[in-house]
Amino acid sequence: MIERAILKINPDAKFSVNANDIKQITWLEGTTPIGQSDIEAQLDAVQLDMALEELRRKRNKLLAETDYLALSDLTMSDEMKTYRQNLRDLTNGLDTVEKVNAVTFPTKP
Repeated sequence: MIERAILKINPDAKFSVNANDIKQITWLEGTTPIGQSDIEAQLDAVQLDMALEELRRKRNKLLAETDYLALSDLTMSDEMKTYRQNLRDLTNGLDTVEKVNAVTFPTKP
């Protein structure tokens, strides 16, 4: 997570982190060091990013399982349309890890 926090601040940063310890960062290739407090300030955002990535991965898998129903030679039921729309809308308004973790997936018809 420390690496991701650093890259949120400076996507071009070159560094190594020993034992995932924020106090053991070696800045490489002339990268300007980033303060520990600045890195720590990004950790909540990184946690949210990671939680949303996992949620989207699960959501996309569920959508992919029903993609065949959207082919032009099939007629999708209204219930399936609603299910798929609810899946697409899952991430709306999720701005904390707690909200992401509290998401309930819709039931497939």
